[in-house]
Amino acid sequence: MRARRLVAAACTAGVALSLPAAPAQAAAPKEGLRLLAVRDSLTARHTWYEQTYDGKVVLGAHYAEHVDKATGEKTVDDGRLAVGTVDVTPAVTAEAAEAKSAGVPEAANLRVLPGTGLVYEVISDNGRGSERTLVHAGSGAVVRSESLVKHADGTGRVFSPNPVAALQNQGLADANDADSAVPASAYRTVALSDLDGSGYLKGRYATATGAKGKLAYNKGNRFEYTRANDYFEQVNAYWGVTEAQKYIQGLGFTNVNNEPQKITTIGLTDDNSFYDPSKDQITFGSGGVDDAEDVEVVWHELGHAIQDAQVPGFGSSTEAGSIGEGFGDWWALVLSSRDAEDTALTPLACIMDWDATAYTAGTPHCLRRTDTELKYADRNGEVHHDGQIWSRALFDVYKAFGRDKSAKIVLESQFSYSPSTTMAAAAKAVVAAARKLHGDKDAATVQAAFTARGIG
Repeated sequence: MRARRLVAAACTAGVALSLPAAPAQAAAPKEGLRLLAVRDSLTARHTWYEQTYDGKVVLGAHYAEHVDKATGEKTVDDGRLAVGTVDVTPAVTAEAAEAKSAGVPEAANLRVLPGTGLVYEVISDNGRGSERTLVHAGSGAVVRSESLVKHADGTGRVFSPNPVAALQNQGLADANDADSAVPASAYRTVALSDLDGSGYLKGRYATATGAKGKLAYNKGNRFEYTRANDYFEQVNAYWGVTEAQKYIQGLGFTNVNNEPQKITTIGLTDDNSFYDPSKDQITFGSGGVDDAEDVEVVWHELGHAIQDAQVPGFGSSTEAGSIGEGFGDWWALVLSSRDAEDTALTPLACIMDWDATAYTAGTPHCLRRTDTELKYADRNGEVHHDGQIWSRALFDVYKAFGRDKSAKIVLESQFSYSPSTTMAAAAKAVVAAARKLHGDKDAATVQAAFTARGIG
C-alpha cells in the first residue's frame, strides 16, 4: 500500500474547505515545491507537487506539470497560493491540538493555511471514518473541522451487478439478509483472481480488512457463500474491485489505483458507505440491503479511490466533489454494462437498483440516475444532486462511443484535473483527452455532451 498525503480538503456532501485563491508570488517553477506523485497516463506524464512554506505543506494549494509523451509539450497547472509572512513557531503543543479533535487522534502535523497562518492538521477517527480538525497553532482555537470520507447515500458466489438487474425483478426485498429473499439463479460463480494464497480475500488489487475472526477464510481459496452469511459481502466487494482494476489495465492504464485497495464490510451498521482518503479504504454499511451486495455501490465508491489516486487531494471544492459523485455513478454504469441488460424494467441509467429497494417506493428502484435532464444552471450545492449533471454528460459520451472508448477518454482526462476543478475546466480536460486519443471529430462529440448540460 503506497502512502498518500492530502494536499487539499476532501469534499463530502457539499462541504468544502474554503481557501483564498489569490495568485502565488512570482517564483521559479520549483521554488517552494516538493514532489508528491508521478502518474503516467496513455498520452502524458503527470508530475504533482505540494507547495511548502518553511518545509510545511500549504493547505489547498497544488502544482502539476503535464508532459505530452508524443510532442514533449509541457503544460503547467499552477495552483500555488499566496501565503505572506507566517510565524512558524507554534505556541500550542501537538498534544493540545489533538485534544481538540472529535475522535481518536492518529496524527497532528503543522501546516500553513493561507489567510490564517500556522495550524495543526489533526487527523482522527470518530468511528465513522477519518475527520480532519484544523487547530490554530498560536491560539489553540479550532479553525475548522470536517469529515474526510466520501459518501454514497445508500446501501447495497457474487451478484453481478445485483439481483434486481440480473433477474429483471423489481419486486425483490431485503428481508433482513434472508437467503429465501433472493432466488439461487441470481448468483454467479466466478473466478476470484489475483489472490495471494493466504486463504483470505487478500490480493493484488483488493484486500478485505478487519479482525481476522470476522474475515472470510478458506485454505483452498473457495469462498462460496450466500447472502445470509456476512462473508458474502466481502467476496462481492473483493471481486468487484479486482474486476474493475483488471478492466482498467485492459484499457492500457497501468497506474490508476494499481494497488491492493483496502475494503471492509465489517463494523458500519449504517445504511451508507464511503471512501476514506486518509486511510485509502472503502467501508460498506450493512443497514437495509448490505451495501456490498450491490456491486454498483462497490464500483461507485471505487470511483472515489480512482480519482484520489489520479489527482492527490481531489474533491476540494463543491464542483469537484460533484464531479466525484457523478463519475462514481457513471463508473458503476460502465462496469455494470458488461453483464446488465438495459431494459425498460431495469434501465442501465438506474444506479444501485438493489440497494435502493430498501428506501424507494416507486419502480424502477434507483439511488440516482445518469440520464436526468439536469443542467449546470440547476445546481443546488449538494454534491450528489449536482453530480447527476456530470454523470448525464458522461452518459451521453458513453452512448456515443460505447464502454471501452468512453472509459478510456474519461480516465485519461482525469489525470489533468485540478483538486478543486470546476465542471467547465474538467469538461475541457475530457474534450482534450478525446482529441489526443481520437481526433477532432470525437472531441466535438464530447464537447456537445457537455454543451447540452450547459457546462463550458
